[in-house]
Amino acid sequence: QVQFVESGGGLVQPGGSLRLSCVASGFTFSTYTMSWYRQAPGKERELVAASTSAGGTNYANSVKGRFTISRDNAKNTVYLQMNSLKPEDTAMYYCNARSTWYAYWGQGTQVTVSS
Repeated sequence: QVQFVESGGGLVQPGGSLRLSCVASGFTFSTYTMSWYRQAPGKERELVAASTSAGGTNYANSVKGRFTISRDNAKNTVYLQMNSLKPEDTAMYYCNARSTWYAYWGQGTQVTVSS
């Protein structure tokens, strides 16, 4: 049974930092592309960052230079380090796992950037 435990979200002031974690189980983690998506009210879900099984990374232009995705295959965990947070980063953040044939989603963790 595929499961995700997402954590690290919360309320932070502009310019602050948060570190999101997603602990996965129930599939062969090392063979999957792991990604973080986010969705704000009234907007479509968008890709924030991706980490491939080969070690490559990809980022949305809006977060380049501020966010860093990383993974620890031994712990079945993917992280998103978020620095210099802006109010427009406010959204529900979702962990995603994808292979050629399968895709799985976490329940999401809320990030709110506000004074």
